[in-house]
Amino acid sequence: MGEETLASESSAPASRPSWCEVQPAQAVSRPGEVASRRSPVVSEGLDNLGKDGAPARLGIMGGTFDPIHIGHLACAEQVREAYGLDAVVFIPAGSPVFKRDRDVTPAADRLAMCRLATESNPAFDVSAMEIERGGDTYTVDTLRELRAHYPDNVELVFITGADAVAKIFRWHESEAVAGLARFVAVTRPGYTLDDEMRATFEKSPFTVDFLEVTGLSVSSSDLRRRVSEGKSIRYLTMSRVRDYICEHGLYRKER
Repeated sequence: MGEETLASESSAPASRPSWCEVQPAQAVSRPGEVASRRSPVVSEGLDNLGKDGAPARLGIMGGTFDPIHIGHLACAEQVREAYGLDAVVFIPAGSPVFKRDRDVTPAADRLAMCRLATESNPAFDVSAMEIERGGDTYTVDTLRELRAHYPDNVELVFITGADAVAKIFRWHESEAVAGLARFVAVTRPGYTLDDEMRATFEKSPFTVDFLEVTGLSVSSSDLRRRVSEGKSIRYLTMSRVRDYICEHGLYRKER
């Protein structure tokens, strides 16, 4: 989807930054409309993966996605290509335990933005399973649900960052997590896995591959900060996500 032409700054509502313009033809769903749709176990596009008996690989990318940005998307695409994944499902966290110390944007908004960001890639899909499950979000619960749903010919490949995988032994029910999926830890260019960490994983029940991906210095916290300061986030996320943030007034100082 191409970038739209912005209206002149003189026509911008006073309550919005000058860059925050939403074209009528690109209106996006209200959060309530998205939240009211009950999803399948995984997603509409991927629920039947592997049912034909053929080997398949499903990439799983979890996160708060507050908001989703080009770094998430580029990472998922590069892992999909490198490991021959049939698809990648993005799973926004419902109530992330590790982010209790800050306000997290309502789940319906984060889910809507994920759907908007991924809709142009036929290999990407989005699942509301963690949001609909309710309660605290733990990786082990999601992987158990996925493993119970898919036949054994579907390999689950969990995509995470190298910094996160370094703490994997402290995850909730980490021993159970180890037997449920293969892990791909993405690293920045120049990242070196130290010998101690390498030895630790080799002796552990986890199957972890490290993959260097394109270094994009983009973070959700930076996008939230830029919006709160009235700065543009053009090209840092998909244009429809940017429109959604504008339309629903997300991340502004008055929130």
